Amino acid sequence: MNLVLTKYSRHLSLNQLIQNCKKQDIRAQEQLYRLFANKLFAVCLKYSNSHQQAEDNLQDGFITIFGKIKQYQDKGSFEGWMKRIMINTTLQKYRKERVFEIINEEQLKEPELEIDEELLSVDYLLLIIQELPERYRQVFNLYALDGYSHKEIAEMLEITTGTSKSNLCRARIILKEKIEANQVKMAMYSI
Repeated sequence: MNLVLTKYSRHLSLNQLIQNCKKQDIRAQEQLYRLFANKLFAVCLKYSNSHQQAEDNLQDGFITIFGKIKQYQDKGSFEGWMKRIMINTTLQKYRKERVFEIINEEQLKEPELEIDEELLSVDYLLLIIQELPERYRQVFNLYALDGYSHKEIAEMLEITTGTSKSNLCRARIILKEKIEANQVKMAMYSI
């Protein structure tokens, strides 16, 4: 059994912590926040334009979690349930802005890319993903990093599946161009 150690209780299980949060126990809510804030902040950061915006989204997401925690039925992963709320909370702002670009699907062609893994770091990949225009970054993260289907993305962002596909394709093209430019630069320095 997963135990949560705090001043609040030395042997409080996650299930009991959730039950106490359902009763709107402020100490339990504080402990739940402390337990999951870092992991969920990483989720918010992935879908936000800035560190400050990610912090705001984290706070908004926890408000939603505490408001909806009674709906959690102890089925499936509680962390996964919270992650989905964080993603939806963050993306809700983008749905209203309608920032997604529609491209004719006949124009789509998946870019091919050969990567020299020795010249490409994970930090660099995360950086260039974060630099994508938000409409492309949102779809890319949902599809490539979090495993959502185009149909699910379309529902989450209130766009068509074609728009989801086109934004993913455009994100991949931009990433391919940046990776190729970086590889050329790195190859020049190694000569």
